Amino acid sequence: MDKNSKVYIAGHKGLVGSALWKTLQNKGYTNLVGRTISELNLMDAEAVNQFFEEEKPEYVILAAAKVGGIIANNTYRGQFIYENLMIQNNVIHNAYKHSVKKLLFLGSTCIYPKNTPQPMKEDCLLTSPLEYTNEPYAIAKIAGIKMCESYNIQYGTNFISVMPTNLYGPNDNFDLEKSHVLPALIRKNHLGKCLQDNDWTALRADLDKNPIEGVNGSNSEEEILSILNKYGIRINSSNSHVSIEIWGTGKPMREFLWSEEMAAACVYAMEKIDFKDTYTNDKEIINTHINIGTGKEVSIRSLAETIKEKVGFEGELYFNADKPDGTMRKLTDPSKIHELGWHHQIDIEEGIEKMYSWYTK
Repeated sequence: MDKNSKVYIAGHKGLVGSALWKTLQNKGYTNLVGRTISELNLMDAEAVNQFFEEEKPEYVILAAAKVGGIIANNTYRGQFIYENLMIQNNVIHNAYKHSVKKLLFLGSTCIYPKNTPQPMKEDCLLTSPLEYTNEPYAIAKIAGIKMCESYNIQYGTNFISVMPTNLYGPNDNFDLEKSHVLPALIRKNHLGKCLQDNDWTALRADLDKNPIEGVNGSNSEEEILSILNKYGIRINSSNSHVSIEIWGTGKPMREFLWSEEMAAACVYAMEKIDFKDTYTNDKEIINTHINIGTGKEVSIRSLAETIKEKVGFEGELYFNADKPDGTMRKLTDPSKIHELGWHHQIDIEEGIEKMYSWYTK
C-alpha cells in the first residue's frame, strides 16, 4: 500500500476499527475512508454497491460485525448469524466486483471447535462441533473465511483472513448486557469502587456516559442500586460491603490482546502478507486464515483479581457457578503470524492499566 492509497475501514468507530484507523494514521496513511451505520448500512446490498462505485477504495479492511459476549451471543442467535453474513457477503463481493487490490477480513478465534486441542492451530478449523453459545456467530465468521478463500481461488483476488484472540482496548463496549468479559469486569469493578467509596458523583457520571437499560445518572439512588443489583453489583444490607457477581466458576482460561497491537498486526498483514503466503499445499488450499494472539492465557478468576487490584476495589468477587462458563480454554497458537514476521509486545497487566486509565478519562 502507498501512503496515499484509498483505504476503506468498514466499522471504523468500533473497538477494532478505531484502533486500525489510529494505527494507519500514525503510519502516515492520508486517504482513509469510513462510514457510520447511519451513513451506510452494510446489510443493504444496493447501498454497499453504490458506495464502492462512488468511492472506489483500493484496499478494504472489514472490521464491521455484530459482536458481544456470551449472553448476547446466546440470546440474539438469529441476529448474530444473519447480520454478520449480510455484512460480509456485501463487502467481500463488492470488493471483488470493484477490483479492490487487497481485502483483510477480521474474524474471531471462536471459529474453532469447542474441544479443540490447545493451543489452537489454524488447521483445527471444522474438525469437530462448535461451542453452542456462540455457534451462530462462529458459523458466520467461518463463512467469511471460506468466501475469501473461494474468491481468491476462483477469481484471483487477494483477500486475507485474520482471527484475533479476545481483544480489549480504547472504544471497547462497556454495556453490561452485551460486553465481553474484560471490559465488563473493568466497569463492574469501577462501579463497585464508586459504591465502596460512596462516590455518587463518579457513579452518576458513569451512568450518564453509559446508561444501563435506560437508567442514567439522573435516576434516584434506589433505581440506580436496583439496576446495579440486577447486574451483580450489590451492597450487603447487613454490613454495607460491596460485592460483584461474576458468571461461572472463574476457572476458564482466556487469552487477551491489546486492540492497538491487533491493529498493528493487521496493518503488517496488509503491507507485507499476500494470500499466496498463507498456505503451502497448492492442491488443497484450506486453512489460509491467520491467528493473531499472544500465545499466553490467564484464568477468569486471576483476570478479575488483577482488575480488582488495578481499579482499587476492596469488596468481594463472587463467582456464580450456576451460570455457564463457556469454553474452558481458548488459547491461540500464533506460530503462523510469528513465521510471517509479527510478534506482540503488551502483556495483560500493562494492558489492564492502560484500559482503566482510558476508561476513567
